[in-house]
Amino acid sequence: MPERETADGGGAMELPPSEAPAIRTIAMPADTNPAGDIFGGWLMSQMDLAAGSVASLAARGRSATIAVDAIRFHRPVRVGDEVSLYAEIVSTGRTSMRIRVEAWRRGRAGHETEKVTEATFVFVALDETGRSRPVDQPEG
Repeated sequence: MPERETADGGGAMELPPSEAPAIRTIAMPADTNPAGDIFGGWLMSQMDLAAGSVASLAARGRSATIAVDAIRFHRPVRVGDEVSLYAEIVSTGRTSMRIRVEAWRRGRAGHETEKVTEATFVFVALDETGRSRPVDQPEG
């Protein structure tokens, strides 16, 4: 990940990926827990959607989540935050793909961003009957 110096000279700060996000959304009040923070499950579902979009493009068809490895929640997401989800394939097997997803938040009134969550999702390419198939072979 690229880094830059903070404005106060306090060291390096991580920057979001330079490519366009797979998904960008706004955290809404219906997605909160009693403390007013966004549910981790909502954020995880957004990450799964981002990974699924990348997996379907790579597999040229249907794919499904089979595992999520090492999800880490670094910071809370609050109502009104813009959440950008970046996804990239880190490895491909015969029928599966490992996709790294990072979620970054930006408060509605500012420009500063921070990474809030990261995980690796494992997807498998599926044929029209729901059975695994080679990633490099389109379904059907």
